[in-house]
Amino acid sequence: MRGRGVGTIQRAGKFVDDVGFALLFPAPRPIGPSLWEAVAGEDREPFGAGMGEDEQKVWAWKDELPRRGLAWYGAYLGGRGTFLSPTLLAALYPGAGELDDHEQLELSPAAHEIAAALAIEPLSSAALRSLLGDRNKYQRAITELQRNLLVTSAGVQELSNGWPAALLTLTCEQFDVGGRGDHGEAAMQYLDTMLDASPAELARAFRWPAAKARERLDQLVDTGRATSDGTRYRPRLR
Repeated sequence: MRGRGVGTIQRAGKFVDDVGFALLFPAPRPIGPSLWEAVAGEDREPFGAGMGEDEQKVWAWKDELPRRGLAWYGAYLGGRGTFLSPTLLAALYPGAGELDDHEQLELSPAAHEIAAALAIEPLSSAALRSLLGDRNKYQRAITELQRNLLVTSAGVQELSNGWPAALLTLTCEQFDVGGRGDHGEAAMQYLDTMLDASPAELARAFRWPAAKARERLDQLVDTGRATSDGTRYRPRLR
């Protein structure tokens, strides 16, 4: 980061668009940039003094960025809250961009049930928990759908009591996805952001088989877009 930190949601969207992917808050083991660091700086720990102004801002943006179509949000990198740029999302999205994309994937019955319900209309997390009748089953199912990039946030819904509930929708309803998958470009974005990576790290990030990750990276080397010492890969300086 150079200059002032990210202070508006428009700049937050541009930040995610630039890096391709970013965590909501930093992970104990660095696995990518985070929006928190872009807002507050690398040296500040989130929630050190409770829910401050920056914490409130970043927490609200996890629902507002996808609602505006500026960035996808869900549990993805390492199972943590993750933003993806619309371009990277389109490159990674596994379906045709249709409401029944979930039917083509091997998912749990609960995940299929949630996806079918969201194909009718966006629903709050509270409504979906009620639909399944089990909080733990809901959490496992929604995480499964987000790991497959099928579901994202679409704002929040105010409740009569307690915190607002996240409003969820199908990714294909909120973003232009389907038919534009390009795992070579996704691998290049990962390398451009991380600057130095192994096939195992790429495989963990995007849930690819290790052999596929190495193949994608080797293709970048073959086309002159990356360099490698046989173990680590780096983007070729332009």
